[in-house]
Amino acid sequence: MKPKIEVITSRSNPLVTQIRRLEKDRAYRRESGLCLCDGTKLFQEALRWQAPVRTVLFTPDQTPEELPAGVRAVQVPESLMSALSPAKTPQGVLFLCRRPQAALPQALTGRRYLILDGLQDPGNVGTIWRTADAFGADGLFLTHHCADPWHWKTIRATMGAAFRLPVWEANPGEIAALLQAGNIPLYGTALRADTADLRSHDGGPAAVVIGSEGQGISEEMLSLCRQTWKIPMESKCESLNAAAAAAVVLWELYR
Repeated sequence: MKPKIEVITSRSNPLVTQIRRLEKDRAYRRESGLCLCDGTKLFQEALRWQAPVRTVLFTPDQTPEELPAGVRAVQVPESLMSALSPAKTPQGVLFLCRRPQAALPQALTGRRYLILDGLQDPGNVGTIWRTADAFGADGLFLTHHCADPWHWKTIRATMGAAFRLPVWEANPGEIAALLQAGNIPLYGTALRADTADLRSHDGGPAAVVIGSEGQGISEEMLSLCRQTWKIPMESKCESLNAAAAAAVVLWELYR
């Protein structure tokens, strides 16, 4: 559908104010139900996967030929785009998207889930989200004050996975109850008396906890794990960063 385009040039326009608030204010992102997304590739992915895009801003050289019905199309000069875009190198497209419902599912119907425990970096969370999508995970849980999944950096790092793979924020007890009801065992990537080689997994359903690089898995989350796994590696190396560890675990479960 050929868009009806409005033009905004003023930095005091209410939409400009809203975008700046969405970039910086996590509470406002939750209150409004919207998130800010940046980049042409991400916008194409959003349209491809029928994400609930509400508004798109673009510079004259990025004017879209078609948009879904109901999407507000706004052209802005490059100077305003540069001032609004949170990226160091603006691509000429920003868009506002409705966040999915945050409510936890009533039941888990998949076989593979990943739990991120206390990861603070939005780029790491987004990269792991993308990896989980690539290796067939059925969902991603965030607990213990992880980075906001709807921060623009997180969404951009997912490279479109945010529009396909569900993410839920929950406390450890809620996660454990859902897994238990779905008969999905919980494993942790940590060392303790029962630690086994990751490759010993029998191929059945599994949920795996990845802890933060600084603190590891919290004691609360670790106490809920049926068993812990270690990733085989050279003895001279102690550990991998969270994103690399998640990739190895996800690949092994996928394989």
